[in-house]
Amino acid sequence: MSRMLQGLRVLVTQADVFMGPALCQTLAAHGAQVLADTQDMRSTDAAQHLVARHGHIDVLLVNLAMPAPSTPAGEVSEDEWQAVFDTMVHPLPRLVKAVLPQMQARGHGKILVMGSASALRGMKRASSYSAARGAQLAYVQAIGVELAPLNIQVNAIAQNFVDNPTYFPPEVKANPRFIERMKREVPLGRLVKAQEDAEFAAYLCSSNADCFVGQVFPVSGGWAVR
Repeated sequence: MSRMLQGLRVLVTQADVFMGPALCQTLAAHGAQVLADTQDMRSTDAAQHLVARHGHIDVLLVNLAMPAPSTPAGEVSEDEWQAVFDTMVHPLPRLVKAVLPQMQARGHGKILVMGSASALRGMKRASSYSAARGAQLAYVQAIGVELAPLNIQVNAIAQNFVDNPTYFPPEVKANPRFIERMKREVPLGRLVKAQEDAEFAAYLCSSNADCFVGQVFPVSGGWAVR
């Protein structure tokens, strides 16, 4: 295993869900000092307190997730819409704002968002979730080009059909209907392994990926390719 992240302090949010466990393991294997945080990020001051508590942060890895609602568009309630955006969208600019001053002062830094390919391709009964994930990706593209001259690279992984405990727990993976759906909809024919995705994330966190600016990288076994 390479040591491409040796000495880097990487903050991973919601480290106990979505891609958190795989990310923490893989980043550490590449030499990073992983700051695995599991606190709820929905309060307006959570990001500021989080960054203050962890101090020096070379890489901010924004991993935000919740069980995806499956609600017909005409039945999405105000509460559902607000909850999805409070969990996955509003914490993102707060985290960036909190970590940005120290990265600017040092003249370098990286921010990587673990997003979703549901923002790249239409999905039925996923309007609130897809809208939130889309907001994440649009934000990444905007601040990516803004912060690039400061030597701060901001990018995102837009994933789907990647093995993780939040969206593909064991009971889902064992369902024959899900297995058939994989064969029918995903060119790869299987879930992307968590480590495969995490290895790509580790690369994007390293100095080897300094050339990428505001990029959204689909990782979906070909599902997002039209």
